[in-house]
Amino acid sequence: MTRCGLVAVLGAPNAGKSTLVNALVGQKVAIVSPKAQTTRTRLLGVAMEGETQLLLVDTPGIFDPKRRFDRAMVAAAWGGAEGADVLALVVDAKGGLGPKVTDVAERIRDRPEPKFLILNKVDLADKPKLLVHAEKLNELVPFAQTFFISAATGDGLPELKRTLAAAMPKGPWHFPEDQVSDASERTLAAEVTREQLYLQLHAELPYAATVETEKFTDRPDGAAEIHQQILVERPTQRAIVLGKGGARIKEIGARARAELAVLLDRPVHLYLHVKVKPGWDEDRGVYRDIGLDWVD
Repeated sequence: MTRCGLVAVLGAPNAGKSTLVNALVGQKVAIVSPKAQTTRTRLLGVAMEGETQLLLVDTPGIFDPKRRFDRAMVAAAWGGAEGADVLALVVDAKGGLGPKVTDVAERIRDRPEPKFLILNKVDLADKPKLLVHAEKLNELVPFAQTFFISAATGDGLPELKRTLAAAMPKGPWHFPEDQVSDASERTLAAEVTREQLYLQLHAELPYAATVETEKFTDRPDGAAEIHQQILVERPTQRAIVLGKGGARIKEIGARARAELAVLLDRPVHLYLHVKVKPGWDEDRGVYRDIGLDWVD
């Protein structure tokens, strides 16, 4: 008897939601960086546990939105929880309980779905405070179970995965057994390049850049040819992305190309172009390409 269900992975920014989804799936499906709010839209990771298929919705971190783009990301987070069989609240155990965490907890408190509390990064946390955090959050929300894990090291993940699988309803799988995500290759390619922007420039470049895959074609030899546009708001940001003599953009492209070759399991030819587009985060077309809904 097969099982299949949806797990909404919710939490404040930088709780480690994407790292957790990748760990449960068993390979990378969501980009990760030290920068908060790296995830911008809903992404589905597909994990297998015995005869159960877990559909893990990696959502943007929930925070107090200021711009239209922020509101769209938060809307995507709550939209990812719709229709879920289980809500999984991921908390950075190292960072403790702040208003961002308690706000998310309060907003899911009265929802009817079973709720699991996942205290992540326990390998880095102050151990005596872990139980205090768990007690306070369980007083706030009627969690069915609490887990202490490290998505980075794998500690506690087998028990969490088994418990999530047991909570899924009986039914047919929604995806083939070897499929790990619902993201298209075009979307995956854009996300991998955006991850390299954050990893290499996170201290220099604010949330003022995005990546669009303009062209994705298959060459006769089986290689993928990918053309991407990196959008920034100001000429000074373009100079940062390019680097001295174009050195930075070459490094971004080299690392993104190497990772994509592994993920796509074929050679990749990647061409990057940096374009200054003031107000790109007010362009409906960009929202559509990213996978965000336009919000007022």
